[in-house]
Amino acid sequence: MLEGIRHLFETLRDVEGLIRAGGLAVVCGIVFSETGLFFGFFLPGDSLLVTAGILAAAGHLSLTGLLTLVTFCAILGDQLNYFVGRQAGQALYSRPDSLFFKKRHLERAHEFYEKNGVKTIIIARFIPIVRTFCPAVAGAARMTYRTYLIFDIAGGVVWVFTTVLGGFFLGRSMPNVKENLHIVIAVVVFLSLLPAIIETVRQRRTRRAGAAPPAGAAVAEEE
Repeated sequence: MLEGIRHLFETLRDVEGLIRAGGLAVVCGIVFSETGLFFGFFLPGDSLLVTAGILAAAGHLSLTGLLTLVTFCAILGDQLNYFVGRQAGQALYSRPDSLFFKKRHLERAHEFYEKNGVKTIIIARFIPIVRTFCPAVAGAARMTYRTYLIFDIAGGVVWVFTTVLGGFFLGRSMPNVKENLHIVIAVVVFLSLLPAIIETVRQRRTRRAGAAPPAGAAVAEEE
């Protein structure tokens, strides 16, 4: 079983190979799974779409198909996730961890949602893991569906169009970029994780500052 899981992760890391093997259908399926199903949090998102854009520039994929069908799947996945959260409600927070569900990811999305409010629906699209669990949090919080739908559509369009077109124009301006696609993917993954890294460092500094005794208190103790 462990060997099978290892092979699965190795396959998922080969984003270009996945796209070449399954084409537009694979891209749509992965995007829907990442946004609509809890186990999809580990699937490639940003790197998949940037790579798809680069391959579209080389003529291997339809740019129109990517922008329309993938956007539709991204929105549809979020809608499914929202209604799962709305139906399950707070029961999600007491659900035990499993291979495909981690409560800490749900709690992280909840904190992000509470901090950023409605705009989270758009911002979360660009943050791995958070984009998987944020719709369920919005549903569990019983966010007004009309408001959620509007911001979710906007977020889906912005996310897909910026990543796919970014890859497309990169492929057009640098025809040899396919030879160094692994570098591009590594940069995209790093940039997608950067907000989470910055937030983690910020939280640690805040905790350390809160734990440190005030300078005046130390002087008072000495006196």
